[in-house]
Amino acid sequence: MLRRGQLYRVRRPAGDARRERVYLIVSRDDFLEVRYSTAVCVPVYTAGGFSEAELPLGPSEGLKHASFGRCDELISVPRSKLTDYVGALPADREHELNRALAIALDIHPEDIEDL
Repeated sequence: MLRRGQLYRVRRPAGDARRERVYLIVSRDDFLEVRYSTAVCVPVYTAGGFSEAELPLGPSEGLKHASFGRCDELISVPRSKLTDYVGALPADREHELNRALAIALDIHPEDIEDL
């Protein structure tokens, strides 16, 4: 079952010049459990470190090299393409993912303090 924070390698991703790309799932788990046909993901690149909206990733998450999840580039990926499991973001780093997503989406703490 797909889970938020998991990384999958996608072969021939739509709209991407690369032959394959790793994606980090950022959809919430209850959305993924409903079985929609897509999942919201962040593409992972080996080059990065240019923006606070990037999440550093690497071998501890199952990747071969130091990489970056670009939260500014959210993409909807068909669930059927998310089959080649690579690894997962440790639970203690979920706050970093949430921070990068908030920066990418220009969400400020005061905007959501009543949630």
